[in-house]
Formats: sequence, C-alpha cells, structure tokens
Amino acid sequence: MQRIHVVGGGLAGFTAAITAAESGALVTIHEAHHTLGGRARTAEGPYRTNDGPHALYRHGPHWTWLDRRNLLGPTVTVPPLEATRLRFRHHGTLRRTPPLAVLRLSRRNATHAPVDTDFHTWAAAQIGEEGARAAAHYAAVALYHHDPGSLSAAFVQERLRRAGALPPEARYPVGGWDRIIDRMASRAWNLSVRIETASRIDTAALDTLARTGPVVVATSLDAARALLGDPALTWASGRTALVDLALRTRRGDAFAVSDLDAPGWIERFTAQDRTLAPAGEQLVQGQFPVAPDETRATGTARAEDLLDLGFPGWRDRTVWRRDALASGRTGAVDHPGTTWRDRPAIDRGNGIYLAGDQVAAPGLLSEVSFTSGIEAALLALGSTAHPTPSATPLDLKGA
Repeated sequence: MQRIHVVGGGLAGFTAAITAAESGALVTIHEAHHTLGGRARTAEGPYRTNDGPHALYRHGPHWTWLDRRNLLGPTVTVPPLEATRLRFRHHGTLRRTPPLAVLRLSRRNATHAPVDTDFHTWAAAQIGEEGARAAAHYAAVALYHHDPGSLSAAFVQERLRRAGALPPEARYPVGGWDRIIDRMASRAWNLSVRIETASRIDTAALDTLARTGPVVVATSLDAARALLGDPALTWASGRTALVDLALRTRRGDAFAVSDLDAPGWIERFTAQDRTLAPAGEQLVQGQFPVAPDETRATGTARAEDLLDLGFPGWRDRTVWRRDALASGRTGAVDHPGTTWRDRPAIDRGNGIYLAGDQVAAPGLLSEVSFTSGIEAALLALGSTAHPTPSATPLDLKGA
C-alpha cells in the first residue's frame, strides 16, 4: 500500500486522513503550523474565539459522519429564552420579528429557485423588492458576501432556508471547534496516521511526496494555487470584517442581531456556551461583509452601529476586543449560472486531489470541507489500487 499524504491539518485534512486510514491506507498529515485545526482553531486564553466555523448544522452530512465516530462531543443549541432575544434591524430600528415576506420565502425549498437568475431578481418576483433585499441580507449570515442578492438564486435560497429553519439546525461544540479537532486528531492517531506539525510543504516537497503516493491538498484555495503553480485555480469568495468583543454582562442584551438593512450579524455566543468567557463576561462576535473597494473600517463602523442598538452601553462594558478582516477565507459563493459542480475539481490529475471549502463539493459552509475531504480520500484510495509508476518528475504546473 502506498502512503497517502495530506497537506493541511484542518477539518478537510483530518476528514480525508481518517477516511483513508479507516480503509487501511498508510497516511501522513503535514501541517505547516505548530498547532492543528486550520480555520477551525479556537483561541487560547479566557476568550475562546473561533477564527472560522462556529456552528454545525444538524441536517448536514458532516454531523452524521462525526456522530458515527463519536467525534461530535457535547454540543448545545440556543436556549429557548435566549432565542426570544433574537433581534432584527429593519429601516434603522430594532424589531423582534423579521418581515413576514422573509419568513414566507425562508420556508421555500431551494429547488424552486433558479440557478441562472440572481437571488434579488427572483426573490423580488416572489415577495417584492423590499422583502427581497431583507431576505438577501438575512441570508448573509451563511454567505459572508457583501451583495448576496447578486448571487445565484438557488445558492442563496438554500442558505436562507437552512439558516432560518425552525427548530434551528445550528448546534455549537462546547468549548469551541478545537475540541472537535482534538477528537479528530486522536481518532487519526489511533488509526496510525502520522501527524507532522511545522511541516511546510512547497512545490518541490510536493513533487517528492507525489512520487510515493497520492497527495490530498487540504489547504485554502489561495495556498493550493501557489503550491500547484496553477493560476486558474480560483473561485469567488467574500471579504468580511470580523469583530470579537468581551463585554461585562448586562441583563437585557440581545442574543443576536441580524441587520436587514445591509449584510451583517452579531451574536452573543456565551448565550449557549458559558465556557467561552470568564464568569460575569459575555463573548460577542460579529461578521460584516465589505465590498472589494471597501476597507475593514467600513465593516467595523457598521458593527458598532449595530452594537449600539442591540448591546446598549457596550463601549463602557468592553474588557477585550479584536478586529480582523477575512479575505477569501469564508468559503465559495456561486454566481448566477454556476453551481458547486463548476468549482475547481477535486481530482487535479497526477495523483493530486483538492479538499477545502472552495472546491467542487456540495454543502453549507464547513460541510464543503468535510464532503470534499471524503471524496478526495476515496479518489486517492482508488488511485492506490491501480498505481501508475513514473520515472520522471510530475508536471505539477499542468495538474
């Protein structure tokens, strides 16, 4: 059996490694950083912030995959009392309920929405211009894109339906996503997967690895493009201003505020998981997509406006803050006329396979990483069954 190499120790990488190892393959994970997890890392210290995914969606394929392997661990949902504190900004004021038109549209199956039409045009024909704008902005919680209405109607509607599901699909790993990564790493270790941290792979090293067996590149698409030397390896994503705050607790704070006037969302994550911040403090995290010509400051200003509405006195109560900009790190978005099948193929040829959240695999947010990781591993396993010896170096730039 040839060894299968996995470049990247995040969600996609561990999914691929575990899938391959469960079939008896010899697997090595190469992680460039000293710690595992990729964008599923959770910050150390008193404030357990996540850099990437926050919630698992219970009806997604990765929920079943993790559950069958006892890798989920404890998860929590939003307590009923906190759910009543969900607020919506509409026409500049805070409301307890979204417009009825948005609720009606969120119940429609995505199969009713066309792939070739933008969401705003399609939704406006269903519920009117104002309702279409509000629905697009609400769906941004699962899109991280500054103009959701311009994206494929089928793509946005699927995310609107799942984000607005009742009862909510979202479940939150207690303690943060690194708890799941830890369990995945233990599972991989028990399957004899070799895990090498601080193991940065460049193009020359990738060529060497590919001589000994298939390689699954489970990195960001930007990193994969540089590693494979393939400038065509691109797909649209978003730019999002991220705001993390620790606030002294105040009764009456909103659980979450969805901005229906523009794409944006703020959530108090300690509402469902008290382990994320010290006693007497609340961990609040916001995401505010910005256009390519806008700065992080634009998104931060919008975040502060929304905080003024949902978290009165937040400036005086802030004990810790972190601002950041996520560019091209929030998953793929599909423009009209495209679906996940049009994204970069998992099989790149010459025994190289891609996994991550911007490749040709279905799912919502982190589900794409899981799905592509499984598919990449199965393809790699198939290639080891029929190895093709090569006496010359691989032309990775043509992969």
